[in-house]
Amino acid sequence: MITKQVRYEALVKALHGDLYRYAYWLCHEKQVAEDLVQETFLRAWRALDSLKDEKAAKSWLITILRRENARRFERKRFDMGEFDEASITDNQSLSNEQNIENSWLREKIAQLPAEYSEPLVLQVLGGFSGEDIASILNLNKNTVMTRLFRARNQLKEALEAEPEQRGLYNG
Repeated sequence: MITKQVRYEALVKALHGDLYRYAYWLCHEKQVAEDLVQETFLRAWRALDSLKDEKAAKSWLITILRRENARRFERKRFDMGEFDEASITDNQSLSNEQNIENSWLREKIAQLPAEYSEPLVLQVLGGFSGEDIASILNLNKNTVMTRLFRARNQLKEALEAEPEQRGLYNG
């Protein structure tokens, strides 16, 4: 039989990166994201026996992380200055043009209403299916799919409206 410690270590190893990326997307601050992930895994350790299906682990952990993020706002009121944009990627490995593209995309996703941006980020960063996202957000799958469609359309419209600002205009 697999021990609790082995199960836990396997979860941390397999999902730490995904949880960190999602946490960073939620808070835009490296240290806060690290704290959210740490608290998420601490709560997961305490409740690990309640996880019956290992295939549901990622959704389960994302749900814990979302609740931890909500608790953060219950405990502390944030000054908006704390949310300065920081890079979570290694800028040395990306071209300047790619950094501009990534920054533009992050900005446009952040400007979407949360009802559209959250499912999109869960799909793109988390790799979740529509069904998984519906479960995490406690929504109907059709609602999630509609929101994903609308989010992509809004990003497409933003792309079409600003090509010259992104270096795509050649005229």
